[in-house]
Formats: sequence, structure tokens, C-alpha cells
Amino acid sequence: MVSNMITKFSNMNTNEDLGKIDQEICDNLNVNDDVDELVDNVFSCITAACNTTFKISKRARHLIKKNTVPWWTEELMVLRKRTNALRRRFQRTTNNNTLRQERKAQYSEGRHEYERKLKDAKFKSWKTFCTLKDGANPWTTVYKIVSGKRRTSTKLTTIEKNDGTYTTDMKTTLMHMLTHFAPDRADSDNHYHKKVRKVCQDPTNTADDKPFTQEEIIANLKRFNPKKTPGEDGLTSDILIRAFQVFPLVFTRIYNACLQRGCFPKRWKCSIIIPIIKPGKETCNDASKYRPISLLNTGGKLLERMLIDRILFHMHSNNLFNNNQYGFTPQRGTVDADMVAKNFIEESLRLKQCIVIKGAFDAAWWPSILKQLKEFKCPANLYRLSVSYFSNRRAKVTINNYTIEKEVQKGSCCGPGYWNIMYNSLLNLKFSS
Repeated sequence: MVSNMITKFSNMNTNEDLGKIDQEICDNLNVNDDVDELVDNVFSCITAACNTTFKISKRARHLIKKNTVPWWTEELMVLRKRTNALRRRFQRTTNNNTLRQERKAQYSEGRHEYERKLKDAKFKSWKTFCTLKDGANPWTTVYKIVSGKRRTSTKLTTIEKNDGTYTTDMKTTLMHMLTHFAPDRADSDNHYHKKVRKVCQDPTNTADDKPFTQEEIIANLKRFNPKKTPGEDGLTSDILIRAFQVFPLVFTRIYNACLQRGCFPKRWKCSIIIPIIKPGKETCNDASKYRPISLLNTGGKLLERMLIDRILFHMHSNNLFNNNQYGFTPQRGTVDADMVAKNFIEESLRLKQCIVIKGAFDAAWWPSILKQLKEFKCPANLYRLSVSYFSNRRAKVTINNYTIEKEVQKGSCCGPGYWNIMYNSLLNLKFSS
């Protein structure tokens, strides 16, 4: 059924036809079906429609035959061939020492001439490049090179491991990087951890939140930057906005199926990690020199955003957040937190007390977040969707022909909201003086 979307889309003529197709597809969608399969079918059709209608840029074969450098000329090609021929003649002359010395001199002279012409061509090309500029724009490529602001591509090198040894090939390098970006959790659950996990598995008895609306979906889609790099499916926010305008009922039915069934689709749980070298870390040997940029599918980020917005609305409308919560909180910011910390430090110093300041943790323990959601009486369908959201998340790095994939336990645009929920229990602790 869904696979016929592209054919019908290409044959439609009016807005009335669009509405009929949208209603027909929506009527045939059964929310009791496998949500993963449903999302795969619909979004695969959108990708196929884009591949059919968009002009995909491909490097033409004739471009490969072009000069890879601007200073290369036919004269240099002839000189290089002549130099290589003289070298071969010299190397093959072994029985006549006089002739060998003569051909050695000819090869040496030809090589020097080739190297001189090569150097002159490079210098002239660079001089021409530096003098060419647009009078209306002083920030040209020459300025970027001189000021060190030109972007360079990330080059993978061997990486030093924790035991002092180095990776030996591309596969082990990628695996070590991915392990560093998404470290495995130590399997050291104590009695408390096991108890928390058991509590999270028990069903909640709260009421369901209301379904997503068309206005809510399109409003959240427009919050995304269409110029942001998309995830693995290549669908940007502006593509999904156009698709939603054509099939609003289908989109709404799909996202409400995820909410109703408490299923965060698998295709939206896999992220593509792009390693970027940190400024000033170019000469480092360990994996910390790279900053991992995680690319997620826009369709999944939309569901994440609507999920966390609903949860935060529940938290704020019921005044469940501690008053000392400043991060990612409406009408509050870092300045407020800095002023509170400043007053606390000044008072502590006046009383001659010890002050210790330390950074935040690198990752949260997800069962703790689910436990907090249950204690805050989070709506049942939002809680079930959060449970699915935290399960079986994966990340992968693909470079050249190597692809390394592993399970991860952190990262997403939901992060700040869930962090506030987890830390709220810490802020509620009462410390004795």
C-alpha cells in the first residue's frame, strides 16, 4: 500500500487529489501493525521520491581526467616522460662503463631541467593565484590561508591506546575511536541498581497524554535548521516539511502510532559519528584529539523533540522542578546560576570554609532518569516511549570501506531535558550542616 505512494504522487494534479491520496493512505494505516515496519516503509518512500525527483550531483568521468593541480602543463608532461626514458636507458646500460657514464650525465641534465621547469611552473601558478581577487570581497581564499581560517579535512592516523600501544590498521583505529566516544558501561550493578531497573520495568498506572496534533508537528519541524547535515537517510527538515504539507494525515498517524504503542523506531536510533579534530590537538596521539559529531535522522529528532517538550510541560505545569534548577530552564540562564554560586562562594570564604568545584559527569545512568519520570507521575504513553527511546541505541563510523557499529548509551537532542530531570533528585537532597 505505502509503496504505491510515489506512483500516485507523480500522477496527482490538484490539491483535491492530494487530499484524497492522503486520506486513502491514512485509512489503510493500522496502528496495530509493526511501527518499525510502518516508519521504514513511509520514510523509505520519501527518500525514493527525493532520489527520483531531485538532481543528484555526480562527478563526471571526464572531470577525473582533468589536471589535479593548476600548474601542470603539456611541456611538463613531455619533460617527465623524457626524464623517465633517460633514467631507464642509464639503468639498463651495464656492460659499457663509458656509455653508462655518458647516459648518467644525460639523465642528470634532463632531471635538473625537469625539476627547474617544475619549480618555475609552481611559482608562477602561486603568484597568479595570489594576485587574483574580487575587489568587492577581501575575504578570499588567500586571506583564509594566511589567517589560518581555512577548513581542512579530517585525516585519520594511528592512535595510542590506553596500554601505550598503537593501532595498526583502519579497522582497529575506528573501533578504538568508537569505544572512546561511546564507552561501554561497567557491569557492576549493586542491589540498589538492580532495584531501580526492576522499578523501571514495572508498568506505570498514570493516564495517557493526548495525541500529537498536526499544528504541533509542523511547528516543531519548522524549528529545525534546514541547512543542518541530515542523518543516514539524507532527509532534511525542509524536505519533511514539504512531505508533511502533502501528507499531513499520514505524518500525524505515524507519530501518534509511535506515541500510542510506546515505540521509538529503530531507524531513528542509529547515529552516524563524524570525527572532527579539535583546534590545537592536531599533534596529539590519543582519541581525545577528535570531537565526535553525531548525525541523527531528522524524523527521529522530531519525535524526540515532541517527546521531551511534552515531558517538560508536565514537569513545569506541576512545579516539579527544584527552584535551584537553572540549566535549560525557561526565564533562567547561566548568569543566574553564576550569581548564586558567587554569593555561596563569598559566604563560604567569609566563614573560612573549604570549597571544591568539579565538572559534570560525562553520561547519565538512563534507569535513574526513568525512575524519576515514574516518581513524577509522567503520563503513561510518554513514559513507555521514553523506555523505548533509551533501548538499543547504536552508533557507527564509516570511513573508506570500513564500518564499525556498536551500542551506545548517551547522546541526542533530548539530552538537556533528561539531564534536568535526573539532577532534580540531587537538588532535592537535604544536607546536614
